[in-house]
Amino acid sequence: MQIQWYGHSSFLLTSDAGTRILIDPYYKFLGYRMPVPVESDIVVVTHNHGDHNKINAASGDYLLVNEPTEYSRGDVSISGFKTSHDKVNGKKRGPNIVFRFRMDGLTICHCGDLGHLLTEEQIRAIGKVDVLMVPVGGRMTLDGPEAAQVMRQLQATVAIPMHYSTKALGLLGRIMFAKENKFLEAAGTRATDVKTLNVSKESLGQYAGIVTMQYK
Repeated sequence: MQIQWYGHSSFLLTSDAGTRILIDPYYKFLGYRMPVPVESDIVVVTHNHGDHNKINAASGDYLLVNEPTEYSRGDVSISGFKTSHDKVNGKKRGPNIVFRFRMDGLTICHCGDLGHLLTEEQIRAIGKVDVLMVPVGGRMTLDGPEAAQVMRQLQATVAIPMHYSTKALGLLGRIMFAKENKFLEAAGTRATDVKTLNVSKESLGQYAGIVTMQYK
């Protein structure tokens, strides 16, 4: 499968069979711009905030995935798990959905704007993860050390940081989000930088640790 990062929390996953999954489209955000329209078979929205729910950035006869339930299309199965955008059960920033994708023999998990460590019940429900996409920028989501804890909670082989400050962001973005360095330090594992991640069940071990992705 192939993974591309469009900045912020938005990714495009493409399975070996060609199924395209667009996650948390935003259109334009603090210096990021998506290459719209993005032809998609599945569009995933983890929560209903404007920097994650711009489904008009997608085109095609796609399946909309935006509830904490089960979905499937073609060679992809998806499960959604209720979480919160904060540490007070969503009272401050609302609900969030962690989505688990099973495709090409891999288990991929996108945390959306997760704002808290996972409970034992959530850990058991989600299960072990091959590739984890986790917010690390703090303030509105997990911070770096907390994200590293979630990585360990889900026993992720590979973790991809998202929702953090990059050079693409303007001044406001750099003020709003921390950089990824505290996550890298807390994870205490090797980091590999890629433009596009092409990964399979067989090659997963080559990327074990952190994979930082270049903004498309």
